[in-house]
Amino acid sequence: MATIFSRIIQGEIPCYKIAENERFFAFLDINPLVKGHTLVIPKHEVDYIFDLDDEELAAMHVFAKHVALAIEKAVPCKRIGVAVMGMEVPHAHIHLIPINKESDMIISNPKLKLSSEEFETIAESIRKAWAEK
Repeated sequence: MATIFSRIIQGEIPCYKIAENERFFAFLDINPLVKGHTLVIPKHEVDYIFDLDDEELAAMHVFAKHVALAIEKAVPCKRIGVAVMGMEVPHAHIHLIPINKESDMIISNPKLKLSSEEFETIAESIRKAWAEK
């Protein structure tokens, strides 16, 4: 059975897409810790990030770096934090989280409740920064 992330890639479930290439896909987390919290995933299903072969793992991180640079331009923050936990969805993913202090990365922090308009505004800002790279 396809994971929720595979269904997002296939367009079966809507998302606030940020960027994609032939191998990877980035979209806003719908339960964000902060505005701009983004997920980066491989387009094929792999449960555990360290099951990716070395080349694909490296390529995923390079893709994530470019997404992070776009987020940094679009969302006021000091840095982009990176987290890999992989417990929520059985599909490898990287969290890119705009942070101003380390406690912004605590995954158990309350999640933001944003309207679809707020999500779309954030996504559009990041997509614009992505296009300018």
